[in-house]
Amino acid sequence: MSARMASHAGSWYSATGRELDRQLEGWLNKAGQEAATGEDPFPIPGLRAIIAPHAGYSYSGPAAGFAYKTIQPELFKRVFILGPSHHVYLRGCALTRCMRYETPLGDLAIDQQVNKELQKTGEFETMSRDTDEDEHSIEMHLPFVYKVFEEYIDEIKIVPILVGALNKTSEQNYGKILEHYLDDPQNLFIVSSDFCHWGTRFDYTYYAANDRPDSVIESLAPRKGGKKDFTPPAGARKIHESIELLDREGMERIEKRDHGEFCQYLARTKNTICGRHPIGVLLAALEQQQLKQEGAQDKIHRIRFVHYSQSSHALSTLDSSVSYASAFVQQK
Repeated sequence: MSARMASHAGSWYSATGRELDRQLEGWLNKAGQEAATGEDPFPIPGLRAIIAPHAGYSYSGPAAGFAYKTIQPELFKRVFILGPSHHVYLRGCALTRCMRYETPLGDLAIDQQVNKELQKTGEFETMSRDTDEDEHSIEMHLPFVYKVFEEYIDEIKIVPILVGALNKTSEQNYGKILEHYLDDPQNLFIVSSDFCHWGTRFDYTYYAANDRPDSVIESLAPRKGGKKDFTPPAGARKIHESIELLDREGMERIEKRDHGEFCQYLARTKNTICGRHPIGVLLAALEQQQLKQEGAQDKIHRIRFVHYSQSSHALSTLDSSVSYASAFVQQK
């Protein structure tokens, strides 16, 4: 099989190369301008990985720009893209059988050698063409990758990995496999994830009226014959504020680089972070690297979130929203 078609072009993002290039340029430039006066001016030295969203570009493009602007492209030769599976149930992870991935800007070459190395572990399936082209979590990163690396496009290869419904142990297993590649400074990891999907259409309406544990309502979804709509009373925390606090608690767990704490957070809140398993694999790989640093008291990596936004500000259960967060992983 030669090429994976850019199946979401024309719907989730522009299929016109010139228009898409203009949009990407705008989001990257704006992110760079906003970061210029911040704590960590872009690009980030020692960059090892980024976390970025994968929704339609009208929603997530500006957020993703903050993650991609941290990249210094001339330093990398290979880009791993870990995306969650939305349409097919996988107990493990899967690789592409394609030679290249198409984008409206041009094609990206698959690193066949690394694919063979990963297949030899016996831990990776191979995606069918339909599975590959149905999934958007990897595709939504391809135009950004092409744009950022366009001056070095002939030198860059990608390794797409579709991540299934893993548990903590299997996340650790894949983290151990990928740690070897994460350790190579010429490799960049992209972890694809949106954050909270809130609303009755997502079957998730977690709400905390204030900071007291007894104020948490696990579900505002109306029961049969019950009230159809819920709006917080005056003085109580707004729904979108509750969502942001929920997301930021998860972001703090990720920034602590503690895989176990992140898993505990997900078990407690059930936050609908769709890329939780790719994030878990990244955290497990970072922990594996830390274990190799005998006697090192401090963490050898730093994770920092540089952007957070929501598709809309939910005020009642008639509303819905998806959250977008961007982060970088830096080797100290």
